[in-house]
Amino acid sequence: MSAYSPTVTGTGPRAAVQRFGAFLAGMIMPNLGAFIAWGLLTAVTIQNGWINLIARAVGAVPKDGTVAFADQVSVIVGPIIVFLLPILIGYTGGRLVHGQRGAVVGAIGTMGAVVAPVALHLAPAGLAAPKDITGLGPNFLAGFIMGPLTALILKLWDRLVDGKLASGFEMLVDNFSAGIIGAAMAIVGIYVLGPVIIFINTVLGNVVDFLVETGLLPLASIIVEPAKVLFLNNAIGNGVLVPLGTQQAQGGGTSILFMIESNPGPGLGILTAMLLFGPRAVRPTVPSAMIVHFLGGIHEIYFPYVLMKPILVIAAIVGGAAGVLSFVLLGGGLIAPASPGSIIAYILVSAPGTILANLVGVIIAAIVAALVGSLLLGFGRSEKVAMDLDEANARNAQNKGRKTAVAGA
Repeated sequence: MSAYSPTVTGTGPRAAVQRFGAFLAGMIMPNLGAFIAWGLLTAVTIQNGWINLIARAVGAVPKDGTVAFADQVSVIVGPIIVFLLPILIGYTGGRLVHGQRGAVVGAIGTMGAVVAPVALHLAPAGLAAPKDITGLGPNFLAGFIMGPLTALILKLWDRLVDGKLASGFEMLVDNFSAGIIGAAMAIVGIYVLGPVIIFINTVLGNVVDFLVETGLLPLASIIVEPAKVLFLNNAIGNGVLVPLGTQQAQGGGTSILFMIESNPGPGLGILTAMLLFGPRAVRPTVPSAMIVHFLGGIHEIYFPYVLMKPILVIAAIVGGAAGVLSFVLLGGGLIAPASPGSIIAYILVSAPGTILANLVGVIIAAIVAALVGSLLLGFGRSEKVAMDLDEANARNAQNKGRKTAVAGA
């Protein structure tokens, strides 16, 4: 385990869940730089990004105009979120299971599930297939599932043939077995996992839509907050809430739907709880994450902290519901989607009469999430610190050494 995911000891369901969360975090943490790069490119170059907002403010372009440089660079935003990030997750998950060979086949298998909506003529919401990636959401579940699964199959195959190959044929068999298994799992990703994930995204969207129509809006956090941690936030936000919110805010009005998924309050609250009462090896990484999350609007930065301590998803749900309830009671709302979901973006897309209500709702969500998160962490009393940061790094290096020795045996 890395220093970011302290070794989980013990047995039982709780330890199993913690180990599972640590494994998921291990697939995300090494790729945080890619997530941050995508978040920065998105915040700066999209139509409502900083470059275009500043250019409009100073009169360099018309009110609905865009800067050519931003338009050109923003082309990369879609492919990064749709293709690169899921494949990086699948690559890293495969590497955790079976080293470099597992990483390669994990990436291949993930690609099959990523392109399934186009290959099978299925849009994320079950509509007609797009001819390009327009309308496709990020398929992070593909990486989480296909990467480790494909690597595990290759690992089992390697164990089966270990020591049974004639001298001189090892490299030939290794290369072809990786190619065949990777290709086969890519097909499985297209025809099996791809439709399943599309179905999951559709079901989640329908549930949120039902809650909106019945007035049980705060309960939407029960679906939205866990979905965010599983990196379905864009599928829920952009696929369901933003279109509905746009219709609601049409004609200069405001909509709370823009705020359900994008509220930075719950994430800030969880990071605050981790800073005060989380594992000591993790606490030094939290302040920078708080800045990136709250000011930069990159919510993905706090997801791994929840994956380390999966019980914190309860704090996210309660904090998110408290924020939505506050928006409802105080009459909050945004005139447009807050993209990225930072406090700065919230202020920029708030109507003058809703700024105070929106800020109060964000603050309440953060306070509630922090209190519940601190309670779930036992206010630091229940933490069993098996090792400090230096010792954790040493243990990690030792474990890598053992893996290398086994691979070379």
